[in-house]
Amino acid sequence: MLGYFGKYLRVNLSNRKIEICDLNKDLIKNYMGGAGIAAWFLYKESSPETDPLGPENPLIAFTGPFTGTAVPSASRHHMMARSPLTGLIGESNVGGSWSTHFKKSGYDGIVVTGKADTPVYLWIHDDGVEIRDAQNIWGKDSYMSAEWLKMETSKKATAAVIGQAGEKCVPIAGIPHIGNIVRAAARTGLGAVMGSKNLKAMVAYGTKEISIADTDALKKDIRALMPHIKSVTEAFRKYGTSGGIATYEEIGNFPIKNWAGSRWAGAVKVSGVAMHDTILSGRKACLNCPIMCGRHIKINEGPYAPMDCEGPEYESIGTLGGECMVDDLPAICKANELCNGYGLDTISTGATIAFAMEAFERGIITTGDTDGIKLTFGNANALVEMVHKIGRQEGIGVMVGEGSKRMAEKIGKNSTEFAVHVKGLEPSAHDPRRFFSHAVNYATAARGACHNASWSHPYELSLSMPEIDILEPQDAYQIEGKAEFTAKLQNMNTLFDTLVICRFVQVGKAVNITNTVNWLNMITGREMKIEDVMSVGERVFNLKRLYNTRIGINKKDDLLPPRFLSRNRLGEGLTNQLPPMDQLLNDYYEYRGWNKDGQPTDKTINNLKL
Repeated sequence: MLGYFGKYLRVNLSNRKIEICDLNKDLIKNYMGGAGIAAWFLYKESSPETDPLGPENPLIAFTGPFTGTAVPSASRHHMMARSPLTGLIGESNVGGSWSTHFKKSGYDGIVVTGKADTPVYLWIHDDGVEIRDAQNIWGKDSYMSAEWLKMETSKKATAAVIGQAGEKCVPIAGIPHIGNIVRAAARTGLGAVMGSKNLKAMVAYGTKEISIADTDALKKDIRALMPHIKSVTEAFRKYGTSGGIATYEEIGNFPIKNWAGSRWAGAVKVSGVAMHDTILSGRKACLNCPIMCGRHIKINEGPYAPMDCEGPEYESIGTLGGECMVDDLPAICKANELCNGYGLDTISTGATIAFAMEAFERGIITTGDTDGIKLTFGNANALVEMVHKIGRQEGIGVMVGEGSKRMAEKIGKNSTEFAVHVKGLEPSAHDPRRFFSHAVNYATAARGACHNASWSHPYELSLSMPEIDILEPQDAYQIEGKAEFTAKLQNMNTLFDTLVICRFVQVGKAVNITNTVNWLNMITGREMKIEDVMSVGERVFNLKRLYNTRIGINKKDDLLPPRFLSRNRLGEGLTNQLPPMDQLLNDYYEYRGWNKDGQPTDKTINNLKL
């Protein structure tokens, strides 16, 4: 059990029972940690009949063998529950410092069920676990709540804490994690699951040592690689994740006007470079991360001043900015700050506001529906006001907070034609008409349109991973071999979610899979090979698929929205193409060992020991 404590917490809020349970060694062997063990628990402890907002829906968080060790960019954990937004597997991977503090309290994971009679929070520390009263902060935003929680527990603690959106069970609510940096388990409505349980926060601070097989070898290997990591990620560190916005707009990847636009001059105004040159006041990092992609901004004048807080990253700027055509960087920063405070997923928030803007533009909704807000593209004030309305659940904010799929179903008038989502989840800020791997990936990723499932666009631009036979970047519009290419990257990044380590270590080939396997063996004392760990990634990816197919998902659901299949981006220098989904999916199913309906076959299930 080296690299693990071999224990997990089980908390039933209904009867306030706390159990410390042993973590099965075979479970660790087959599913590693993080997303793997979380998916196993979710599959076992929920069903198609589970109400996402019912007390029986388990809220699960697991760390991995890398968490809390010297491995860089590995202060992360994976959270799961049945999603209130999509009804499918709900999952989010989050960094910061909570995972390290939680694990060093002596536990590898936690499973929370039931519903407390009154608002409570969990205090998890070296000396035990407590269920404490949270009525004093119910109704407060995540920032104020985290400050109070640290005063009540430890100033060094990190709080996984919901804001008002989670309390009100808004389907696009996330879980901000506030410690030395703000990071969020944002996607798929996990904040609403916490709110449905009257669970305001899970606060953690731990100092216990994690047992490691060869600490000296691990530190020596990482120390030798660190100059390379810092060198190849220097631009990423300087400008953050949004540093490449202008380039992405140029090549046709950046989202514009609810994915209907082709070119947008405003991209340069909201990029990481513009942020660096104007309002950036410092850089922040998740615990033990040399990349430091986090932004801290200060705004001392203008309608959104004063601001002294976390700045938005690429995905947030893509949705709150590009999709809504808002080129006012301070307004985007304000919308981002409000999303963190209310506890809202910036991606689904920005994307659904953009959908509402198009509905407004088409006359499907009017100022009579929006409490007088002129919900026009580019209206910065309207963007900020809409975030308030969603967070407070006022007026049209109630409907927007349900996501674009449900909003389209409610307003009708063919609005489903421009509601951009896959299985109810709004896409990340990467265009599948520019990267065919993301066309396949968005269609097949367990939680919906999620770029992180494969994180494949860099491998169609510049990266390679020879250890898994991706010898060079693959042409973005290549069809032959795209299924294998995408599936391998899905397997690898699912593996990363079980270890758990950030995808950004792949930037500039900073860290490869050989490094990760070596570190895993140094930590655990095992002698795993690349094919061994890749099989774990494949097993977990297929388990998540089985969770969804049990609910009823099949090929009919593995579709991109009409906008991605019928409306291409046209403009000077753009090469975007409409993805041929039938061929891409058929190839993918065959490579995966799934049947023609997209379900893993019995042979595949047996081969993967599922």
